[in-house]
Amino acid sequence: MKVIKNGGHRLFENDQETAKVVSEMLIDLERGGMDAVRKYSQRFDDWNPDQFELDDREVASILAKLPAQLIEDTDYCQGNVRKFAQAQLATMLPLEVEIRPGVILGHRHIPVNSVGSYIPGGRYPMFGSAQMSIIPAKVAGVKTVVACTPPVKGEGYYPATINAMKKAGADRIFILGGVPALAMMAFGLGGVEPVDLLVGAGNRFVAEAKRQLFGRCGIDLLAGPTEIAIIADDAADPALVACDLLGQAEHDPNSGIYLICMSEAFAQKTIAEVEKQLAVLPTREIAALSWRDNGIVTVADSPAEAVALSDDYAPEHLELHLEDPAYALANLSNYGSLFIGEETTVAYGDKSIGTNHILPTSRAARYTGGVWVGKFLKTCTYQRMNPEASREVGAVTERQCEIERMLAHAITARVRVDRYSATQ
Repeated sequence: MKVIKNGGHRLFENDQETAKVVSEMLIDLERGGMDAVRKYSQRFDDWNPDQFELDDREVASILAKLPAQLIEDTDYCQGNVRKFAQAQLATMLPLEVEIRPGVILGHRHIPVNSVGSYIPGGRYPMFGSAQMSIIPAKVAGVKTVVACTPPVKGEGYYPATINAMKKAGADRIFILGGVPALAMMAFGLGGVEPVDLLVGAGNRFVAEAKRQLFGRCGIDLLAGPTEIAIIADDAADPALVACDLLGQAEHDPNSGIYLICMSEAFAQKTIAEVEKQLAVLPTREIAALSWRDNGIVTVADSPAEAVALSDDYAPEHLELHLEDPAYALANLSNYGSLFIGEETTVAYGDKSIGTNHILPTSRAARYTGGVWVGKFLKTCTYQRMNPEASREVGAVTERQCEIERMLAHAITARVRVDRYSATQ
């Protein structure tokens, strides 16, 4: 392996100052309720309306003013997300099996009752995030989805985001951002019942709030700065590879950018293309920083080393620009979502193709996938037995409990052995 360009890879880390700020805010919000919510919303977003929640009349009025093409395109994107979530749900079957005579075990997939969906704003109004957290929840059977999105500072809402939230199936829509939004949903403030699960990306304060609220409710995952890795051989198009690298670089100055090549010649051609495209890129102010500080380019000695390098980086998004991707497909194991061939790109997954864009970052792809319909389901086991089986299992259980010195446990088994022995 040869390093052509080195750079950083900012991992999600415990920022003590951010943790302290968020902790103090959450304590204040739980004690102060909606008064504290209003205080922070005014301070951070210059936003303190009579009601943070939009009613049906307001939502209808917003949707009526949107361009028809926007409505149509959002419906197209959401239709793809919904179809894929429905297909995923169809794979999640209940189970019941008789593992021994009279011993029946099974599981059921039970949706959580309520979800709090956070749709980020900030530098880019990423209204496509609405469908990624709300649609799978609704397909899973979640009864109530409360959705929050931050205001446009001092102005209110971003209309396309409201359309996306409503069309995705949000039951309640609030214009409220950051830690106060998560606190309202998790603690149950302002007429909102506490949610069972918080989902959605956000800035470092949102991520830290989710971390601290975990246990009070569930969370999807902790997301750091976005990442892309591309494995490309000499048959790939350097201009297209460079374009896709910069597509993610514009997100954030801390975006992770990694190119794994099979030759130094291809690496140099792609680096030249990145610099050429950066010169005219409308978002170069951000993308140039990301590429400068975090862009990594290496040349692998073999397909096996390319796979090993990618798996060690464990990217959120992984593109394969390979003439024959069969080896990589069979051996890669650490990625959030995989884009196979030059015909697809990360932007498709982010916006329209139907897979979910809420994905693991900061090497979390080593142990988890992204948000999907199964994230909103609890797989719960059950068991039942006939008397003969209870007597057999009870005898074994009693002996095991006695060795562990858990004598009250042993008694619960013994009383069944005696009861069902007497009925023979």
